[in-house]
Amino acid sequence: MTQQVSIGGRVTGIGSWPGTDARESAATILGELGGLPHLVELPARGLGADMIGRTGAILVDINLDASTRAYRVTPRRGNIAKRGEDLLNQDLDALEEAWESARLVGSEHVIKLQAAGPLTLGAEIEVANGSRVLVDRGALRDIAESLGEGLARHAAEVTRRTGAAVMIQLDEPQLTAVLAGSLPGRTKMESVPALPEPEALAVLDTAIAGCALPTMVHSCGADLPWDLLRRSTAFAVSFDLSSISSRDLDGIGQLFDSGKELALGLVPATEPGEPVSWKDCAAPAVTLIDRLGFSRELLQTRVAVTPTCGLAGAGLDWSRSALKLCTDVGAALTDDPSAF
Repeated sequence: MTQQVSIGGRVTGIGSWPGTDARESAATILGELGGLPHLVELPARGLGADMIGRTGAILVDINLDASTRAYRVTPRRGNIAKRGEDLLNQDLDALEEAWESARLVGSEHVIKLQAAGPLTLGAEIEVANGSRVLVDRGALRDIAESLGEGLARHAAEVTRRTGAAVMIQLDEPQLTAVLAGSLPGRTKMESVPALPEPEALAVLDTAIAGCALPTMVHSCGADLPWDLLRRSTAFAVSFDLSSISSRDLDGIGQLFDSGKELALGLVPATEPGEPVSWKDCAAPAVTLIDRLGFSRELLQTRVAVTPTCGLAGAGLDWSRSALKLCTDVGAALTDDPSAF
């Protein structure tokens, strides 16, 4: 049975972080995000550390290597796969060390783990002939099953090292493109057909069922498929609030009606041209709830605060400032949302 986890009233990061120092990054995340810390991703380390390569290190019985254009499924474990596993183990060592230093004990603590979702993997990974996995339904299903099993093992290792409960975040930046059929093929003559929504939903839910852990789906893109997300078995949805428009309101309202929790990207992921305050960042969340006609108490019980996207593209100074802003916004929304 899937354990119960709530993100309501919590603050967390999306996943990525600038720099290459795993120990310093882990200590910073635990220091700033004690309520819902995440295993830091450091894509600046290169191949094997980016979103796809890192997830490749989690997959079970599927090996990835770098091709001239992307990652490709290969029959044997190559150097890139080994590098991805080594980097992931370094990150786990850093998390365990920081966890012990912070003297965090007990299963009441929750750690968030991130991985590329099965639809984005299908869009980004190639099969042997250079086509996207997405065009091979059998291969796509295998990826989803492998990801679910790999995440279950990954989470078990984190719990063994820390004693904490684990939740999963599936990053699906290609979700909209997969459903729209807008991904380019190998050549101008080749197309990548749209994946019908029922099939996309089945693939996503296969990965969620395989890991058997509370799972949140994240995408910081526009035009998200709210109905698919509502019908999925994910307990929460994470998105960049600045990317939505009035046409998204009905879909977001239906997420709330269905019992889903939301992680709202409220703090800029890169340093803005003009200074922003916690009030500036919190206001859109309050406006959203008011426009949907829900009680502001939802901001305390079913809404989490995050940056708008990962922080790998920001400098260290702004990244730390962004987490502090998230904490301030979360405290304000939790303490008294009626004060806005």
